[in-house]
Amino acid sequence: MPAGQSPITQDPNVVQDGRTTRQRRLRPVVMVNTGEGKGKTTAAMGTALRAWNHGWDVGVFQFVKSGRWHVGEQDALQALGSLHESTGVGGRVTWETMGTGWSWTRAFDAAEDPARAAQEGWRHVKELLDDEAFDFYLLDEFTYPLDWGWIDVSEVVEVLTHRPGSQQVVITGRRAPRALVEMADIVTEMTKIKHPFDLGQRGQAGIEW
Repeated sequence: MPAGQSPITQDPNVVQDGRTTRQRRLRPVVMVNTGEGKGKTTAAMGTALRAWNHGWDVGVFQFVKSGRWHVGEQDALQALGSLHESTGVGGRVTWETMGTGWSWTRAFDAAEDPARAAQEGWRHVKELLDDEAFDFYLLDEFTYPLDWGWIDVSEVVEVLTHRPGSQQVVITGRRAPRALVEMADIVTEMTKIKHPFDLGQRGQAGIEW
């Protein structure tokens, strides 16, 4: 290798599109974590932690979990959001859960009309994307309202494809629609090999939530 030349310049898979290494590293992506196996949301939350550490503003939107389902990552990320408010370290953190009726609307009961609640959540996320409100969005379990027909898949693909700026988006959930998979930049399918649930084990704090 010639002196001063990095290994990446020798990679035949690097697209010669005139972009600098910095521009490639800042390219916004859509990630989809799907499949029947465990770890879709867990992996997405880990990515959110990375984003926060880089000073990115993080928005987490849970589209299916009820208000009673309180995951450990919520307390951790909100504590980091508070740390940012008091010290400036990291980025802002916003956490919204459909099961509690979303914070920006109390006009209806999400439990009684979950389809409408999901649609309201997506409407709000579209506005945030248009305003470039966050650097990183986690749309948790967003594939389900798409799969159930509550939200139009083609509209989601259109909005995400043409979102402005360098906003990063991660979507989780089983049965990701083909159109979403095709437009996404990174798609990971979690495959279950074995799980204690198959033997009747209940979910455990610290493992499942």
